[in-house]
Amino acid sequence: MNPATTIVIATRNKGKTAEIADLLKGFPVLLKNLDDFGPIPEVVEDGNTFDDNAYKKASFTARVLGYPALADDSGLVVDALDGRPGVHSARYGGDGLTDADRCKKLLEEMKGVENRSAAFECVISIAVPTGQALTYEGRCEGDIIDSMKGEGGFGYDPVFMCKKTGKTFAEMTMEEKSGVSHRGTALADVRNEFDKILAWISQHQPIFEKKGCMHGDHS
Repeated sequence: MNPATTIVIATRNKGKTAEIADLLKGFPVLLKNLDDFGPIPEVVEDGNTFDDNAYKKASFTARVLGYPALADDSGLVVDALDGRPGVHSARYGGDGLTDADRCKKLLEEMKGVENRSAAFECVISIAVPTGQALTYEGRCEGDIIDSMKGEGGFGYDPVFMCKKTGKTFAEMTMEEKSGVSHRGTALADVRNEFDKILAWISQHQPIFEKKGCMHGDHS
């Protein structure tokens, strides 16, 4: 039996960590997140694409901690707004706004606009300390509706009507949303290929990880 492979999820979000842990149940993997380590510098997410930012987070975390790392970047892309808010989804409208504030700002921008097409996009990057990475992508098509609908979810979920279900993300249960969402699709691909991913990690991960060094000071 091979020993478990340690992978760091490059987040402090407990919900996201739990979601990924649940998905990878049964695989020989020990999942940690950034809260399991001492302070490490924040990554500046200044890439032009979700791919740029996901890779930046994963490769930086892997390099600093010495373990393989998984990161995702995702956001809402609205056709009529030339792809905005895109990579700036979490910061759209400036700092200090609530999710509801951002939804209202988006609805304001979309007032009177006929083309309501939009999509949520997600890119997952899995990187090793030497810089190589695997990339997985997910996309969910939908429309921006005229007003917020539903109590669940977060972010832009109340204004995004999923084409597949005819419901907003905020009207769905977590299971329903995971079955159709951009992140759910990308994570399902990760799960389906996880045996291959573990084999790839064992080929590319520097040997020091297997000695159980916990400090990540491999400069």
